[in-house]
Amino acid sequence: MNDEKVKMRAQEPNVRNKNFEEVELGYTHEEAIQEASRCLHCKIPRCVEGCPVNIMIPEFIAALKENDIKKAYDIISETSSLPAICGRVCPQEKQCEAKCVKGIKGDAISIGSLERYVADEAIKNNFTTLIKVPKNHKKVAIIGSGPAGLTCAGDLAKAGFDVTIFEVLHKAGGVLTYGIPEFRLPKNIVEQQVKSLKKLGVRVRTNVPIGNAITIPELQEEYDAIFLGTGAGLPKFMGIEGEDASGVFSANEILTRINLMGAYKEDSKTPIKKAKKAYVIGGGNVAMDAVRSLKRLGLDAHIMYRRGEEELPARKMEVMHAKEEGIVFELLKNPTKILTDENNNVVGMEIVDMELTEPGEDGRRKVIEKAGSNHTIDCDMVVMALGTGPNHEALKSTNIVLTEKNLIEVTNTKTSLDKVFAGGDAVTGAATVILAMEAGKKAAKEIIEYVKSVE
Repeated sequence: MNDEKVKMRAQEPNVRNKNFEEVELGYTHEEAIQEASRCLHCKIPRCVEGCPVNIMIPEFIAALKENDIKKAYDIISETSSLPAICGRVCPQEKQCEAKCVKGIKGDAISIGSLERYVADEAIKNNFTTLIKVPKNHKKVAIIGSGPAGLTCAGDLAKAGFDVTIFEVLHKAGGVLTYGIPEFRLPKNIVEQQVKSLKKLGVRVRTNVPIGNAITIPELQEEYDAIFLGTGAGLPKFMGIEGEDASGVFSANEILTRINLMGAYKEDSKTPIKKAKKAYVIGGGNVAMDAVRSLKRLGLDAHIMYRRGEEELPARKMEVMHAKEEGIVFELLKNPTKILTDENNNVVGMEIVDMELTEPGEDGRRKVIEKAGSNHTIDCDMVVMALGTGPNHEALKSTNIVLTEKNLIEVTNTKTSLDKVFAGGDAVTGAATVILAMEAGKKAAKEIIEYVKSVE
């Protein structure tokens, strides 16, 4: 049995770095069957343990190997509402694939690629997994249409609840729509996944700012339960001199304008200011998304990260793709000041070199400034990709309890407010799509139990 996985075809680097079309092209049917045939179907499937939503991985792969794609899709759909999305953006290498026995002596099974193939075939062939459950006439409001909210909505709809999602933006999907670039997650895929929820009876109301147009106390009067999946979309900055200059952006703004408003299109009404040389500060997946997007706009795009390559928090695949596309990595460097001209336009940065200490008792290496290493560099755009925090606009008119880190405090998923539950980034801080989905599933289960208890 082959120890090497079937590699997914992709656009050539010097072609894809000039367009916003999806980088990876997916498996053909023959490639999917070949990869599925590598699975050992372990008696103790550790891959399932590694999946936050516990997809029955060996079972769906077995169905795929038998050429029953509909059955494979039904198996995935029992626990996941967003398989076409998860197959593309989940860090499988740290989760299900990290537990795969095949990975001990060779390549782990490409579980994510197989999930993506099955989900894409389901969309192409209009498969549905409608589960006929009697309506219980109980109403739940979901605040936020990101991965936590969509997952919670799907599980509740399957349990017979009348579910309405409220989204502040004009398109559903949350971070899936405004945060992840088209070349990693096509927006038609997100739209198709939202449509599949609508087929379950979920209603989606966009352009509704909860906290302003409607308050949570008002929703408490109308609904039997509420789920807060408001995410963590408030960008963080360094607090250094010059951050108020024209030409300094958050990664959130860059990605939102590109993904949600089509700023990369020639006829865009919200184009991104033309620049020549841009630095994205940070080393996570959002930083990679931002810098790769800027490269596609024709900029000389650089990543600046204060630690070394081994410490980059981004997925290895995203780092590899960025390097292939010509992104310049400037590691062990950190800005201390943004330089501007008389019109407050960015003209450069003052930076320092950094160095890593020897590992401490916890095994972690600290990063410190290298004495006397201050120097300046030229650039005309700086993008901060330093993480995000929660935006609690929806919580106005409530006295909900927050943690010291300004996150929503919960017991399991229950907040301090009557009928109100929460999960995802608003509770944990910024994390992955699949962990937000896991939180949505947990909240749905707890809401079901809660509603039964108060009947």
